[in-house]
Amino acid sequence: MPHAPVIEYQRGYQFGLTPPELWDVLDQVDQYERWWPWLQDFRLEGEPLGAGSVLHAVVAPPLPYRMHLQVELTRWDPPVAIDAVIHGDVEGEARLRVEPISTGSRVEVAWTLEMMQRPMRLASRFAHPLFQWGHDRVVEVTVSGFRRRLEPAP
Repeated sequence: MPHAPVIEYQRGYQFGLTPPELWDVLDQVDQYERWWPWLQDFRLEGEPLGAGSVLHAVVAPPLPYRMHLQVELTRWDPPVAIDAVIHGDVEGEARLRVEPISTGSRVEVAWTLEMMQRPMRLASRFAHPLFQWGHDRVVEVTVSGFRRRLEPAP
């Protein structure tokens, strides 16, 4: 059965930093391309980073396509919440929530993204598992890169 060209994601992660410490790292937008190799041509419109800022980038997952995105931050509430709307080759909404736990922070992320490029929409109808796999690999690389930044090896 064909799938809609939509990717939905929700997951929680734990980090060994307090929410304010974690937020200080998130604020280092000049490091994003270094941390995440799938992120290209990154630029920030509206400094300092906050509600109303727009992040422009190209996402290059481990599949033969590129996505141009504009991510508008609609909520920037340090150190607990980010909400965003995404436009470009995907359209959707995303959120990030941070809460303190005894070992540092728990970060909950969630988004719903609809692919807008016609070839991707058509391919997704029949190859949705492949698109989900590519998406999930990008998320894994993102979290791994962020962990390396936060928790360097001893």
